[in-house]
Amino acid sequence: MQTVRAALVAATVLVALVLSIRPGAADEDSRLALTISIDGAIGPASASYVKDALAKADERHAAVVILRLNTPGGLSSSMREIITDVLSSPVPVIGYVAPSGAHAASAGTYILYATHIAAMAPGTNIGAATPVQLGSPIPGLPGGTPDKGDKDKKDGDQPSVKDAMTMKTTNDAVAFIRSLAELRDRNADWAEKAVRDAATLSANGAMQAKVIDLIARDEADLLKQVDGRAVEVAGKTQHLATKDAVIEAIDPGWLAKSLAIITDPNVAFVLLMVGIYGLIFEFMSPGAVAPGVVGTICLLLGLYALNMLPINYAGFALMLVGIALLAFEAFNPTVVIGLGGVIAFVLGAAMLFRIEAPGYRLSWSVIAIVAAMMVGLIVVVLGALRRARKGPVRLGAQAMRGLPAEVLDWSETTGHVFTNGERWQARGTETFKSGEMVEVANIVGLTLVVRRAGATGQGGPA
Repeated sequence: MQTVRAALVAATVLVALVLSIRPGAADEDSRLALTISIDGAIGPASASYVKDALAKADERHAAVVILRLNTPGGLSSSMREIITDVLSSPVPVIGYVAPSGAHAASAGTYILYATHIAAMAPGTNIGAATPVQLGSPIPGLPGGTPDKGDKDKKDGDQPSVKDAMTMKTTNDAVAFIRSLAELRDRNADWAEKAVRDAATLSANGAMQAKVIDLIARDEADLLKQVDGRAVEVAGKTQHLATKDAVIEAIDPGWLAKSLAIITDPNVAFVLLMVGIYGLIFEFMSPGAVAPGVVGTICLLLGLYALNMLPINYAGFALMLVGIALLAFEAFNPTVVIGLGGVIAFVLGAAMLFRIEAPGYRLSWSVIAIVAAMMVGLIVVVLGALRRARKGPVRLGAQAMRGLPAEVLDWSETTGHVFTNGERWQARGTETFKSGEMVEVANIVGLTLVVRRAGATGQGGPA
C-alpha cells in the first residue's frame, strides 16, 4: 500500500510540473522569429516550402515569420498559392526584401503587398509587376512587341482578340494587387502603375510612396522596429513583441528541394525524353530491363513535373507526333518522314510551356541538343539498315558456316558447343577438348558439323 501511495504522489507531482512548464514553453516560443527565404524564381517548390514553413510556425507558436524575398518573379499560380497562405496565416508575416542588392520584381511585388508588414533593406528595389504571356512580352505594354498593324490602328477601332486577352489579363492583375493594397492600407495607385507601366521603386522611394512600412538593415533591426506594432491577423488585432525574439531559419525540406529540381522546365523536358526513349529501347530489345526501369521512372517524374507546370497540350501532342515519326523513319527510311518528325518535335518543344515566367523558360540550347541527339540516333539506325540491305542475305546453314564455337564437352566424335548465343549438339571427325575454339563447317538437321579453326573442306554432307 505504501508503494502504491508513493507512486500516486510521484505521478501527481509530475503532472503539476508538466502543467507549470507548458505556459513557460509557450511563452518562450512566442519570442521566436522564424525566417523563410525565397531566393530565385517562384514556382511550385516555393509555394510548397512557404506552406510547410507557415504551418510549422503555427505549431511552434512563433511571434512572427520573416519572409525574405529576392526574386525576379515566377509563375502566377504559385504566387497566388503563397499569397493565400500568407493571408490565412495565424502568425503575422513580415515581408522583407533583402539583402542589399536584392529585388522583389513581378510576383515578388504582389507577395510583398500581401504581407502584414512590408520592409526593404537599403539598396533594394520593387516593382515591374506587368504580367507576361507566352512567347514574348505583352504587346502594347512597356517592353512588348507591337501587334502587326498596330501602327495603322486608329482610335475607336475594335481591339483584336490578342488585345482583348491582354486587357483582360492586365485588368485582373490590377484588381488583384489593388485589393491587396487596400487590405494592408498601402499605395494602391502605385501598385496599379507597377502592373500597367512596369514601374519600379528603390527602398527609399517605396518608403516615401507608402508602398512599404519601414527600411531595416538586417533581421535584428527589423524586429526592433516592428516591436509593439499592431497588425490584424485572422480578423483579430495583435501587438507584436519581437524586440528580444530569437531568429531561427526554416530551410526547405527534401521534398521541396526535389520539387525545385524536377519542376525546372529543362530538367522536366530531359526527363520526359529519357523516359520515352528508355521505353522505346525496351520494346526494341525485350528483356534488357534497365532501359525499361529507368525510362518508366524518368517518364513518371517528367509527367509529374509537367502536371505542376502550365503546359500547352498542343505542343506536347506535337512532340509525341514528332517522336512517332522519327521512330517510323528508323524502320522505314524515307527521309521525308524523318524531316517532318524533327520539325514537329522542335515546334512542339517550343510551344510546350504556356507561360514564359522568369526562371521557367525552356532553353533553346536544350531543345537543339535533344533534337540533334535524336537525328544522330536516326542516322546511326538508318546507316545500319542500309548496310544490312546492301550485304548478302545469309539464311540457314549458309548463315552458320564459319561461325566460331566453344566446345562445352566432347566424347570421341560428338559433343556440345556454344555459338551464336546458344548451346548446340555437334559432331566432327576429330577429338576436341572442353574450352577449345572450333569453327562451324556445316549444319545437318539440328546438329553442327565442326572442325578446327582454319581447316578447309565441307565438313560433311548437307
